[in-house]
Amino acid sequence: MNHYNKRNFILTQSVGFTLAKARNLVTAEIDAALKEHDITSQQMGILLSLQRAMASTPFELSTLLGIDTGLMTRVLDKLEDKGLLARSRSGEDRRIVNLNLTEKGSRLAEQIPEIVPPVLNARLTHFSREEFTEFLRLLNKFIASE
Repeated sequence: MNHYNKRNFILTQSVGFTLAKARNLVTAEIDAALKEHDITSQQMGILLSLQRAMASTPFELSTLLGIDTGLMTRVLDKLEDKGLLARSRSGEDRRIVNLNLTEKGSRLAEQIPEIVPPVLNARLTHFSREEFTEFLRLLNKFIASE
């Protein structure tokens, strides 16, 4: 089913525009909450992904977080410069770079679940439990159709 055509397409009322605006809003609010820890929401995603063993290489992180490999390299450089992660070559395949949180990175990753949920909950204040559940269901349905 086509929901848009050349007659009814209005940029500011499109799904893409609305999703981008919502993402930008949440990202700015999370970035503000993380500012005192000198990381961004994008960097937070990397730290939590490594902490929770969801990924261990730049490629896996790129795939998981939807970040292109060039940008991923630059973000990893920043995190390494901040002393939050370390890179090491795989002993089995030198082409593979493994990523590990440093002690400082692990401590920071442990703090994130105390910082970010209040930001998200403030944005979701006017959602009932049922609306929240449906919202997540619909977003997951939307991204599953890739």
